[in-house]
Amino acid sequence: MYDFWFYCKLGINHVLDWGAYDHVLFLTALTVPFTFKHWKKVVVLATLFTIAHCLSLALSAYSIVKADVGLVEFLIPLTILLTSAYNMFQVFAVQSGNRGYLLEFSTTFFGLIHGFGFSNYFNMLMSEEEEKIGPLLGFACGIEISQIIVIFAVLILAFIFQNKLGVKRAVFTVLILSAIILLSIPMLIDGWPW
Repeated sequence: MYDFWFYCKLGINHVLDWGAYDHVLFLTALTVPFTFKHWKKVVVLATLFTIAHCLSLALSAYSIVKADVGLVEFLIPLTILLTSAYNMFQVFAVQSGNRGYLLEFSTTFFGLIHGFGFSNYFNMLMSEEEEKIGPLLGFACGIEISQIIVIFAVLILAFIFQNKLGVKRAVFTVLILSAIILLSIPMLIDGWPW
């Protein structure tokens, strides 16, 4: 019998582990262009990410898909870089009409990639479990809780800098995204699979 709270805590620790801060970088890159006024949109994006993340874990746990770990370790920082670059571009873009669902689609796709990055370790933990749905749901719950923590931490930080310290929103966004890009480049180089 699985322990729901064990897998929930595992999901929380997976996101908030500073030894593997790629998840926090991705969430920060995703969140930083937004304000509290749009917090629901960011939570929806994070939920899409969680669903896709757990879908890739399920595909791996049921031996439907086996991902190339080396390639995935390269793709994870690439998702961080692409999300940062896209959001930085949006800072300077002239807003015109509907932008479609590019951010929603890419966030979901990137969730699949991040999930495969954790699949080997997760499968090792679940090898003793007969039932896999419960642990996957517990893990998803933990991921969602921790992602909401990160999202609101970023939104609070943005509020302090923009509304209390007077830093312009565009300047704050570009500075944070630039820092994330600089942090993701060494990860890309280290993860180069070829």
